[in-house]
Amino acid sequence: MLEPARPAQRDRLRRHLSSADPDLAILIRRIGRCGLRVDRARQPYESLVRAVAHQQLHGRAAEAILGRMIAVHGAFPSPAQLLAMDLAALRACGFSGSKVAAMHGVAEAALSGLVPTRARAARMTDAALIERLVALRGIGRWTVEMLLIFSLGRQDIMPVDDFGVREGFRLIRGLDRQPKPRELAEATQAWSPYRSAAAWYLWRAADEGKAPAAANPMTA
Repeated sequence: MLEPARPAQRDRLRRHLSSADPDLAILIRRIGRCGLRVDRARQPYESLVRAVAHQQLHGRAAEAILGRMIAVHGAFPSPAQLLAMDLAALRACGFSGSKVAAMHGVAEAALSGLVPTRARAARMTDAALIERLVALRGIGRWTVEMLLIFSLGRQDIMPVDDFGVREGFRLIRGLDRQPKPRELAEATQAWSPYRSAAAWYLWRAADEGKAPAAANPMTA
């Protein structure tokens, strides 16, 4: 189930972010309440596989590919089921060979315990989860950050490598170019401890700048 932030929490983060940055305050007034939603029923294994599917693809295309895979089982495949699927069947769903290899790596790591359960992940820090999971094939920092934000509900993640986040920041600042990841990290320190919500607002700013606008399903 996708759970929105509680009203009191939304009020706190809006006040904090608005007071921390006047440009962000203007964006927040224009967009309205934060619509970031967390799927607290989803296990890290599934979140990582879904994030792999979304890498370098439009959201709708990735969801269509995932839908074809899910249709085979009638539900999201378990790690064992994913590993048992025929390679040709996965390719027929639309996954590239490199994505299949990455998904298999995630499934194997889930079975071995390297990819933690949700209960175990809840006891780990953001840094510890990132360090552990980026060791997997095809899993970069961005992929883990999507898990942290949209599945584990971590409040203070700023995905500085995300194109949409950097573009949203460029737009609200009126810059000629996107900030580099390190520049963005430094510029958004004052937004802590609500940088995940701030990232959601930057995605919205990037969506506004598109013609026609098309929101990323992972961030809507």
